Amino acid sequence: QVAAASGHMVVLVDQSDEILKKSTKGIEESLKRVTKKKFADKPEAGAEFIEKTLKNIRTSTDAASVVHSTDLVIEAIVENMEVKNELFKRLDKFAPEHTIFASNTSSLPITTMANATTRQDRFGGLHFFNPVPVMKLVEVIKTPMTSQKTFESLVDFSKAVGKSPVSCKDTPGFIVNRLLVPYMMEAVRLFERGDASKEDIDVAMKLGAGYPMGPFELLDYVGLDTSKYIIDGWHSVEPNNPLFAPSPLLNKLVEEKKLGKKTGEGFYKYK
Repeated sequence: QVAAASGHMVVLVDQSDEILKKSTKGIEESLKRVTKKKFADKPEAGAEFIEKTLKNIRTSTDAASVVHSTDLVIEAIVENMEVKNELFKRLDKFAPEHTIFASNTSSLPITTMANATTRQDRFGGLHFFNPVPVMKLVEVIKTPMTSQKTFESLVDFSKAVGKSPVSCKDTPGFIVNRLLVPYMMEAVRLFERGDASKEDIDVAMKLGAGYPMGPFELLDYVGLDTSKYIIDGWHSVEPNNPLFAPSPLLNKLVEEKKLGKKTGEGFYKYK
């Protein structure tokens, strides 16, 4: 959506036409919300903007068949290294030499994915934040093999779609999650020890640190399964790092399928 709205031709690829129809409808709804604010007093211009943006989006269920005409591939599939590597390995065979590959992963090492291809110098991370149309930040990740030209292209692309890029080496969690996930885990440990209630911790961080959400609200919003997946991954890489220690309470909630907002209950209950 963001790339198409800034004048880029986009091919959206997913596993089935059904998913793609749903995605296109979702993009259309999202664009309507954007235009309500952006073109509040010019509904005709708003309608034109939506139409123009949607014209920039084509869909396909076969990534290999469309990659031959792309300059940039941004992968945003399941957070599973094997599945990602398989996709990149396949696309590497069909993509032109100049095509840059990027992953939108939030927690997996970019270097490992780059090594699944023959274009390590044309591979980087482009980590967008949810919801992408609203959030201004993009983390641009440079591996030891990423060329300066590739890095600059990724920074330029981020700016061209109206985002503010920050740069980081290929380190666990990059910038935001490397600070955010241990912070959320520390909040859970504080609560587990009985030092404060989760409600009071949330109020304290909102009013004392100016955060829009407290750590438990944020965990429920992100998804407890996602948070557990990230911390478990880091813990397996650095088992002695106390910041990456697993939490019995978080594990228990995930086991009980209380995953946060999306299931109606996590640390809090949702109607």
